Amino acid sequence: MTLSRRGVLGLAGAIGSAGALGAAAPHRSAGEAAAAAGRVRTGFERLSADGYAVLAGQKVGVVTNPTGITADARHLVDVLHADERVDLVAVFGPEHGFRGTAQAGGSEGASRDPATGLPVYDTYDKSGQKLADVFTAAGIDTVVFDIQDVGARFYTYIWTLYDCMRAAALAGKAVVVLDRPNPVGGRRAAGPVLQRPYASFVGREPIALAHGMTAAELARLFNGEFLADRPVGLRTVAMSGWRREAFFGETGLPWVPPSPNMPTPDTALAYAGTCLFEGTNLSEGRGTTTPFEVVGAEGIDRRWAEAANALGLPGVWFREAYFTPAFSKHVGKVCGGVRLIVHDREAFDPVRAGIGLLITARRVWSGFGWRADHWIDRLTGSDRVRTLVDAGADVDEVAGDWAAGLARFGALREEYLLYP
Repeated sequence: MTLSRRGVLGLAGAIGSAGALGAAAPHRSAGEAAAAAGRVRTGFERLSADGYAVLAGQKVGVVTNPTGITADARHLVDVLHADERVDLVAVFGPEHGFRGTAQAGGSEGASRDPATGLPVYDTYDKSGQKLADVFTAAGIDTVVFDIQDVGARFYTYIWTLYDCMRAAALAGKAVVVLDRPNPVGGRRAAGPVLQRPYASFVGREPIALAHGMTAAELARLFNGEFLADRPVGLRTVAMSGWRREAFFGETGLPWVPPSPNMPTPDTALAYAGTCLFEGTNLSEGRGTTTPFEVVGAEGIDRRWAEAANALGLPGVWFREAYFTPAFSKHVGKVCGGVRLIVHDREAFDPVRAGIGLLITARRVWSGFGWRADHWIDRLTGSDRVRTLVDAGADVDEVAGDWAAGLARFGALREEYLLYP
């Protein structure tokens, strides 16, 4: 780590030592480790237990959505508003909105929260000085971020965090990130690293497609690597009891869908791979009860599942499936395709599974096509996946193409991790 990064990390110190959590015995399973540590306590719980000391004397604005809850399912905005120790003056809603009612690519706009009377500002599609002006107009001193992420680069909440950090630096505001688990674990990163010419709101900076980090860890990385020219005054409030090998069901925390098409932790497990089908003419399962766990289109039959299973990808089976989307692609039409059944979460690599499905769909279905705008390049972070799949490459060849970049990101990532 360079001295400049150490300086930035000194500014961005985590509340609660990750090292104090201790290391799990090597022979313990993830479930045993979680049981030994007890229920995970989120950053918000740690903040509350400390009497909100880092917010003392500050006018506070909270960036959150329905996932910003306590262990007993109360919303943090309601809790903070009722506590005289916190001067909460504003709420900021991301994509899908503060109440989570908008579909992908939408928000709820500005409003007033009927429960607290607080003004709700819309951050979606705002960044830089435009977002800095929103923070200034709201009259806040500190931006608190508390949203459940799902671990994939193209899930936009981490870029809302990034944009808020950059805007807060421009506006002279501080940022406090309250940490929550990565629901698919944090043992490793996977998939291609974004190339900057392909940056967008589904990937601002060069991180891996499945980053294997928490929001607080990403905030530290953003500040140290990508905002180093103008770092924000950052505090991260770490969890206690979370270990990198734990999946969400082992945390003891309630699950609230982070967005309308992320109903369960199982959805999140598949998402980093099957969301790639947003870049094709196939349905990624939106408009069904199992989005991202089923993918398909009209005219596809059992041959796709057979071809996908023949790849022998670890941890997952592909079952022939049929569904009729109620909205989005192929609405009202019977689609054939596959359903992912993950039978070994630790062995399962969602990105390799997604690549395998792209390759086999193209082989068995003559109607396969990429979106005309090459959205797949934004999702994968370059044109390499698309061009390799079109050239007939297999899964190992496609994954080999990103291996060097992933190794570099993996080494960089280590500097910013908070948990064992």
